[in-house]
Amino acid sequence: MKRFISAVLTVLLLLCIPSILHSSKIFPYDFKIEVLENGLKVVSIPLDNPNIISHYVIVRSGSRNEIEPGKSGFAHFFEHMMFKGTKTMPREDYDDFLTKLGAGTNGYTTDDYTCYFVVFAGKENLEEVIKTEADRFINLYYDEEMLKTEAPVIEGEYYASVSNPGRRLFETLRDAAFEKHSYKHTTLGYLRDILDMPNQFEYSQLYKKRFYAPDNIILLVAGDFGHDQLMEYVRKYYSGWEKSNYTLVTPEEPPQTRAKRAHYDWPSRTLPRLVIGFHGPAYSDEKIDKAALDLLAETSFSRSSPLYQKLVIDEQKCVFLNASFADRRNPYLLVFSATLRDEKDLSYVEDEIFKELERLKKERVSEELLADIKSNLKYSFASALETTDGIAGSLAQFINLTTDPGTVNRLFDLFEKVTPEDIQEMCKKYFIRTNSTVVTLSGGNAK
Repeated sequence: MKRFISAVLTVLLLLCIPSILHSSKIFPYDFKIEVLENGLKVVSIPLDNPNIISHYVIVRSGSRNEIEPGKSGFAHFFEHMMFKGTKTMPREDYDDFLTKLGAGTNGYTTDDYTCYFVVFAGKENLEEVIKTEADRFINLYYDEEMLKTEAPVIEGEYYASVSNPGRRLFETLRDAAFEKHSYKHTTLGYLRDILDMPNQFEYSQLYKKRFYAPDNIILLVAGDFGHDQLMEYVRKYYSGWEKSNYTLVTPEEPPQTRAKRAHYDWPSRTLPRLVIGFHGPAYSDEKIDKAALDLLAETSFSRSSPLYQKLVIDEQKCVFLNASFADRRNPYLLVFSATLRDEKDLSYVEDEIFKELERLKKERVSEELLADIKSNLKYSFASALETTDGIAGSLAQFINLTTDPGTVNRLFDLFEKVTPEDIQEMCKKYFIRTNSTVVTLSGGNAK
């Protein structure tokens, strides 16, 4: 994606980081939220950053929304179709429009949402961008033949993804760990569903009606513009869009009551891999659970942690060790990942991770270490806010989670409240053997 901010502005923003860190709010910028009658939510963040605007459309549609059996992969399918153009503005004209603006654009699909963004210069171009993007969403069009043409492209993307052993490992973990919830499949979906996608034109239209509608979408605009002017354009081009009135009800995942295991035999030589997943909490800026676990990942499983130093640096059993506790709208997985040098050490590394979790149930992390981690997290987030697009891009995930940019400040306030005792209690609550799923992958004893 193209970046437009000047080197001088970058330096100025870097100088602002200390003031952000000492501010009572980690996200210090003013924002406004307005909702149109059709349910479209607009988050507006006017900034002093001259001449740059980031326009994000957040569709709250991801693999989480694919609740019907046999219908996975459609959130990702629509990411593809959104770049095909409309009858009003065919793809070639859309590409020409962006080129003339010198704009950067892209999109991505996650478990919880799909995001489309355009970053451009010149507030005099704001109305034309709003008009063009509104047309792209309101008049999204494709026929059955276009679906059949795109499905093989998505199939090829799936094969490319799972040719990576790490991605195949994670796909296997999710399928094994979840029984009911749609987090069971990844954003690409199941291969069998992708192969059947050419026969699902009618369902695809239903999916579009449900989720590509104003009451399931958040428009996030940050940069050099006036809020009132923005809202004038938004009302002008989006007000006629009809809401869906659809309410998604995801299947509730039952508590896991037994330890699970799975193994994937990779067809060729590769470094052996291990993942251990525990069912954890959903994102929250009110309950302490997820915030405490996020801090645990940093205090006890980062590159400076004793376990990393032991397994990666000293014993050299692993070439990679990581804890990943992703934020999701519904309860998700707390995942520990390791890539090893030798298959014979898989059991040893697994045991060491479980031993470390047991130790953390008995021994509290130090106050000093916890304070350092909190400070580092705050600095890292503040650093991401150096540019207009950094602000919009950092907020997109959080806005999907709660629809409110203020959640960032509430989250960091929650981080500050986390104590070593909280972390210890969360270890006891979530890291239970019967709540675990262990998946290994190997293909020869690669070195």
